[in-house]
Amino acid sequence: MEERDFFDERTEPRTHTLVCSKCGVAGEYQLNWLVRRKKRQLSGRADDRDRARFAKAQNYMVLRDDTANCSNPRCRKRFEIAGIKTMAFID
Repeated sequence: MEERDFFDERTEPRTHTLVCSKCGVAGEYQLNWLVRRKKRQLSGRADDRDRARFAKAQNYMVLRDDTANCSNPRCRKRFEIAGIKTMAFID
């Protein structure tokens, strides 16, 4: 079985405060995260190895966006997102 068979996936926007690397203005930006939550039960076609992997699996989020557009009307340049981890475990 693949790892995706253990999780329910959905995209979820979250708001973060970021600073533009070009102009230095801070702003609120919505970033898209891929949220993977562990399924309640494993399907019946799993073997012992899959059950062991499923027992160790945890809920987590992966950042989908790697750049953002500056919200400053005078700048509006695209900058890389820095200062935020690209993966986070959740409860």
